[in-house]
Amino acid sequence: MSITAETAKEHAKDPAVLCCRAEGGITIQAANLEDPAIFDDLVDSGLLNLEGALTIEQVLGATLVKTCDSLTPLTADLVEGANVVAEAPVEEEEEAAPVEASAAAPAQVCQASAASGILKIHIGEGKDINIELPVGFNGGAAVAEVPAQLPVQEAAPAVKEPEPKVVRSVTRKHYKITEVKRGPETKIEGTTLYIREGIEEEAVASQELVHSLKIDIITPDMYHTYSETIMDVQPIAAKEGDDEIGSGTTRVLDGVVMMVTGTDDNGVQIGEFGSSEGYLDENIMWNRPGAPDKGEIFIKTEVVIKEGTNMERPGPLAAHTATDVITQEIRVALKALEDESLVVNTETFEQVRRPGKKKVVIVKEIMGQGAMHDNLILPVEPVGVLGAKPNVDLGNVPVMVSPLEVLDGCIHALTCIGPASKEMSRHYWREPLVTEVLHDEEVDLCGVIFVGSPQINAEKFYVSKRVGMMVEALDVDGAFVTTEGFGNNHIDFASHIEQIGMRGISVVGMSFCAVQGALVVGNKYMTHMIDNNKSESGIENEVLACNTLCKEDAVRALAMLKAAMAGEEVKKPERKWNPNVKTTNVELISETMDDTLELVKNEQSLPMSQKRKEKYD
Repeated sequence: MSITAETAKEHAKDPAVLCCRAEGGITIQAANLEDPAIFDDLVDSGLLNLEGALTIEQVLGATLVKTCDSLTPLTADLVEGANVVAEAPVEEEEEAAPVEASAAAPAQVCQASAASGILKIHIGEGKDINIELPVGFNGGAAVAEVPAQLPVQEAAPAVKEPEPKVVRSVTRKHYKITEVKRGPETKIEGTTLYIREGIEEEAVASQELVHSLKIDIITPDMYHTYSETIMDVQPIAAKEGDDEIGSGTTRVLDGVVMMVTGTDDNGVQIGEFGSSEGYLDENIMWNRPGAPDKGEIFIKTEVVIKEGTNMERPGPLAAHTATDVITQEIRVALKALEDESLVVNTETFEQVRRPGKKKVVIVKEIMGQGAMHDNLILPVEPVGVLGAKPNVDLGNVPVMVSPLEVLDGCIHALTCIGPASKEMSRHYWREPLVTEVLHDEEVDLCGVIFVGSPQINAEKFYVSKRVGMMVEALDVDGAFVTTEGFGNNHIDFASHIEQIGMRGISVVGMSFCAVQGALVVGNKYMTHMIDNNKSESGIENEVLACNTLCKEDAVRALAMLKAAMAGEEVKKPERKWNPNVKTTNVELISETMDDTLELVKNEQSLPMSQKRKEKYD
C-alpha cells in the first residue's frame, strides 16, 4: 500500500521500498513507496531483504534509473540524484566551571549620576569599569536613586478550587438468597426464593420461536453439570416504586443469578464464534464482572428455539424474552417485600462531577451487526426486556448514558459472540472501568457513550464520525474506547480512536487482541492500548468471561490515560504478542497499588480441563 507525504515524513529514516511496479525514469514520490510498518513481517518471512536500501528521505525527488517490480528495495544503483542527508552535529556539553568558595568581599559603594542626558555608573571594584548610558530626553540633570529595598508585593488571593458536585445517586438494597425451590407461587420467604411450578409453559407461549424451555436450579454442589452454551448471566434486580434506571433505589438478590442457555431444534448451539457447552465448572471464569461467583445458585434456563434461527436476531431475542418472563415474576415478588430486616446490605453509588479535574468519557462499542449481534438499551427494569430499544434498530448511533445507568442495568446483552470475550449483562452491572473511573478523584467522568458496531463498513464510519463529533462537543481531555469480541468490530474500534485522536484528545483503546484477536487495522492514534487477554495461549478459548475487561485492565487503562493526558511518552509495542509486557506494566502499577499484581495472577489461572487444554494449547 502506497504512503502519503505525511507518512513519508514520519518515516523519513526508514528504508525505501517500492509499493508497486515502477517504470524507469520516473521521479520517486511518496505514492511510489511501501508502508514501512509491514517490513518486519516481510523480512521475517524472507520476502524482503533491506540490506543496502536507501532511506525514504534520500530517494524522494530522485530518479529511478530502471523499471523495478513491487517490493524492490531502492539501493544506490537504482537511484540517480539521491539526496545527501547531512548528519546532525553532536554538540558536546560544556563542562560547568566549578564554583570556587572565597571570602566575602566588603560591599562596594555603587555611585550613579546623570548629567546632560547621560547616565554614568562607576563601580570601584575590579578594573574600575565605567558605564555610560543615555537617559531621558529633556537634557536636564538627574540623579538616579536606588531604593534601599524593593516594595513587598502582596500575595495574590488563592483561587478556590470548585467543589465536587453530586448529580445523581443510586441506592442498592441487597437481599440474601440461600435456597431456591419450586412451589405453587413465585415468592420470597426469608432467604428462600420459590419459583412457580408451570411457569415454563407461559414462557414458551410468550414467544413463537421458542419450542421448549426447562428450568434447572444449579447449586454449588452441582457445578460439574453439563450445560448447553451460556448465552447470558444476569443479576436479579428490580426498581422500587416509580424509580427509573440510573436513579432512586434498586432491590437486588444476592447469592443467585439468572443464566440463559440454549440450542435450536437441531441441537445447534445458539452461538457464533465459539460456544461454551460442557461442564459448567470447566467453562466459567469465576468471579469475573460478567460471570457467576463461586457459591452462587444459578436459575438456568435451557431454551430450544426454531431450527435455523440460532444465527438470526429473532432467535436469540426470543430465548432471552422467554427467560425474562420468569425473571420478571421474581422481580414482582422482590418488589412486594415489606420486611426491611431482610435487607442484608445497603450501598449507594454517586455520580460526582469534579470541575477543574481532567474531564474524561468512556466509549463502549457494543455489537450491532445484525444476525444475533444485538443489545437492548434502557429497559424499564434492570437488565430487563420491556421498554428497551435494540441498538441495531436505533441505527447503532452513539447513545449517551450516565455511569449510574450502566451500573443499574441499562444494557441487556443479547450478543452470542465467543464466550471468552463477550460482556454478559452482568458485566455492565459490575462494569469495572466505569467503577474505577467513577471513583477516581483525579478525573471528572462526564458520561458513557454506547455505540453499535454495524456490519457494513460505510455504516461503521458513519457512526464512528458521530462518536467523534459527540466527544468533541463534550470538550473532554481524555477518552477510553472499549470493545468486546474481535475481528470485524475492530474496524470501527480503530475508527473511533482515530476520530477522537484527530481532535487532539488523548485516547486509550481496550480490546481482546493477543494472538487470535490481533488487530487487522490501525492508525497513528492507536498508541495507547490495553489488551484484555488473559488466556494462556492468547486465543478465544471458549471459557466464559476469560478475556473480558476486568478490574486490573481498568487500573492499567486509567493509569495510561492519565500519563497520556500529562504528555508522557508510551513505548511502541512489540511486533508480536508478548504476555510479559502486560505483566511488567502490572508490576509497575502495583508499586503503588499492592493488590493489583495479585489480582492479575488470580485472573490468569484458568479452570480448564486437561482435554480442553490439549485442544487449545
